[in-house]
Amino acid sequence: MKRLLVAVFVTFVFLAQALQGVVPQKWEVRSKDDFLKGKFDGISVSYDGILSLSPEEEKISGPEEEFYLSLLITPDGTLYLGTGHGGKIYKIRKGQEPELYFQVPEMDVYCLAQDRKGDLYAGTSPNGKIWKITDKDKGDIFFNPREKYIWDLLFVDRDVLLAAVGESGGIYEINSEGEGKLILQAEENHILCIKGSTNGDLLAGSGGKGLVYRITKAKKASILFESSYEEIKSIALDREGNIYAAASGAVIKPKKEEKPVSLKGETAITVSVSPPTPETKQVPSLVRKQPSALYKIDKQGIAKRLWHSSDELVYSLLWNEREGKLIFGTGDKGRIYSVDKDEKTSLVVQKKSELVYLLLPYDSQTYFLANNPPDLSIFYSDQRFSGEYLSRVMDTRTISSWGRIEWKATIPSGSTLQFQTRSGNSSNPNETWSNWSPPYQKRQGEQVLNPKARYVQFKVMFKTQSGKRSPLLQEVSLFYLQANVAPAIKKLEILPPNEIYLKPPEQEEIIWGADVKVSERAVSKDKEKSLFEAKKAERKGYQTIIWEAADENGDALLFSCYIKGEDESQWRVLNEKWIDAIYAFDTLSYPDGVYFLKLVVSDIPSNPMGTELKSDKTSGPFIIDNSLPIIKNFKAEREKSNLKVTFSVEDSLSYIKEVKYLIRPDDWQSIFPVDGICDSKWENFSLTMTLHPRFDNLLTVRVKDRHGNIGVYKFTF
Repeated sequence: MKRLLVAVFVTFVFLAQALQGVVPQKWEVRSKDDFLKGKFDGISVSYDGILSLSPEEEKISGPEEEFYLSLLITPDGTLYLGTGHGGKIYKIRKGQEPELYFQVPEMDVYCLAQDRKGDLYAGTSPNGKIWKITDKDKGDIFFNPREKYIWDLLFVDRDVLLAAVGESGGIYEINSEGEGKLILQAEENHILCIKGSTNGDLLAGSGGKGLVYRITKAKKASILFESSYEEIKSIALDREGNIYAAASGAVIKPKKEEKPVSLKGETAITVSVSPPTPETKQVPSLVRKQPSALYKIDKQGIAKRLWHSSDELVYSLLWNEREGKLIFGTGDKGRIYSVDKDEKTSLVVQKKSELVYLLLPYDSQTYFLANNPPDLSIFYSDQRFSGEYLSRVMDTRTISSWGRIEWKATIPSGSTLQFQTRSGNSSNPNETWSNWSPPYQKRQGEQVLNPKARYVQFKVMFKTQSGKRSPLLQEVSLFYLQANVAPAIKKLEILPPNEIYLKPPEQEEIIWGADVKVSERAVSKDKEKSLFEAKKAERKGYQTIIWEAADENGDALLFSCYIKGEDESQWRVLNEKWIDAIYAFDTLSYPDGVYFLKLVVSDIPSNPMGTELKSDKTSGPFIIDNSLPIIKNFKAEREKSNLKVTFSVEDSLSYIKEVKYLIRPDDWQSIFPVDGICDSKWENFSLTMTLHPRFDNLLTVRVKDRHGNIGVYKFTF
């Protein structure tokens, strides 16, 4: 017998659904993941899901450029800002407007560095060159590696400048005279970032295949970590020697034959050259909505993933020694996160710009560059005095009326929380939505004042009089009651005659994973049934109906089936108050003929009497046929060892399906009608058969119609 997965036997959590239609629903926002679905303006959320005011921020007046790409801070606090796509470098002194300091012919200034004499070095792209700038509008090409991109610059001992390049991927070591040599030639297209460690080793992240390299003072290279992503965009180190790597881009699936390689210590490897092909990897850029992850690599070389996202891209890492935290900036939601010593991730702040491109420390402050739109700002350790959290738009699936909004919060003296709500019937709030409600402030909660709608949203305003104490919000709940919507029948199907499914065995509801001896067992007719492989079978005279129905309220449903003949006006009950989405009935008690079925669905189990809603669907015509096909006009003539037979077959309602005959000792043989195909309720047959030497003189003809009815005719000759 064929087996087939049939969902029609399943009633999904019948009792739980029944409760949904008669009680209000509760929308709860109480965890970090819940809150992160909203938007933050001056608000942080901790790993434990507690909202508070974020650190104080100061916006620095910057130039009107398309992108801010690099930043350098001198010991006296002067800023140098590299931009794109105009190739301009600006000098920004405290309290002054930006001053155009130098402009290169290339489009983008991706990196800046300064030597001990105070001269500025700029890495440009495309057609990458390193420029040495000694004063305003005074600069020359310092080194030309004949690479397309200069991604990062780093000064090491004795004024030696290191440059990370692409698109043939490598690191150059350049002396004070502008003479350079390649110290790493990678197989990847790009070396995107370089970082010096306390022991003098150099760390580098690649693009094309996201690797972290370690290069020793003796210029021995090893692969410290191989990620499953395309790029290592940024690297940071803490004082304990742990390495943090920001991996991003499409996930690379390893080949089956490859095995992970672990290289410890200063094992020397040869990093071979792979010349760029015409289809070189796309240049890393200000892209958005790509997967990324943050890894921690300990001193033993063991990597651990601390954070990951399918749509937020990590751009920059910064180790904050004073707080003992790792800070990282992402796009395309413009968020800055922190990871504490317990490896717990919190949201520090969300910017109005789409991506946080660079983080840079200075004294106790943190400078950052953001883009889309471009922004240059400073974070301080002090706290803001106000902020706002905007929730995601909640879809209640149908028009709903609103109950109370409640919250759990700690509100120190001198601080306040105010809540407001709005509602509408479009998934994106617009001018058709209601206005924001008056503020709610009562600790015990208040009635939501917005009109009935499908969608609802809330916002919370945080205020404090002190930069040291913030309101703390742990949870928000909003009650709503859906308007009852009539259930819908999506599909009604009448299976072929005699086709049935054998019902799967019942199961006790036992808590999976609990001790069977002590687990609570729910014994209820409304208990949940799991999907089973239902056996398909045949039972003469049975007609099976299957259907699919849905209810926007999630209500439990009851079904009723009705039948009527082609010439009848009144529907007759087949079955009522049925919960399964399948029904089979015995047709032997019905006269042969053409019939129609009507299925009625009701949500009465989940709604008070008189408020339930119904809908129905009528099938197309189907035939009930339990009459046998008849063999008529049978004639047989024997001539020696041949037997010639002619006859007709007739069925009152169904097409003839097959005809066979038997003369022992031979087996059953199929025969075709005179016109060559069985396709009507009347067929003529004519055949001449050669008799077996030891034939039985009994001829049996068997006829089957489309409904499985079998007629038999026997003839002795």
